[in-house]
Amino acid sequence: MNVLLGIGGSEDSIHALERTIERSREAGDELTIAILENPDSDLDQQELYDRVEAELQAQQFDAEIHVLSGHPGSQLLEFAESEGTDLIVLGGGETSPLGKVQLGSIAEFVLLNAQTSVTLVR
Repeated sequence: MNVLLGIGGSEDSIHALERTIERSREAGDELTIAILENPDSDLDQQELYDRVEAELQAQQFDAEIHVLSGHPGSQLLEFAESEGTDLIVLGGGETSPLGKVQLGSIAEFVLLNAQTSVTLVR
């Protein structure tokens, strides 16, 4: 399976990176990681790129890394379509005090507009 992980620098996306690498190894999936522009992140794209590379090395896993500019949701979906992605993976989905899932703006955009399956890692 061709899996695309979109990360924007939130702790949820770092957690999704760790879990997605593990799952891709177990399933034998091809993993591509897209680093997205996220103005809400404390990490810039270069810092995030370095963190992704470090995690890939720590887990001894090979994956392509791409840095995308522009509207994060739109860029991720365009990239997924151009690459023939089977599954998009995103971190997110915090639970509110009332038990409802709260999505960030990027995750919500991707979930509402994706033409392929989307998995949220919580």
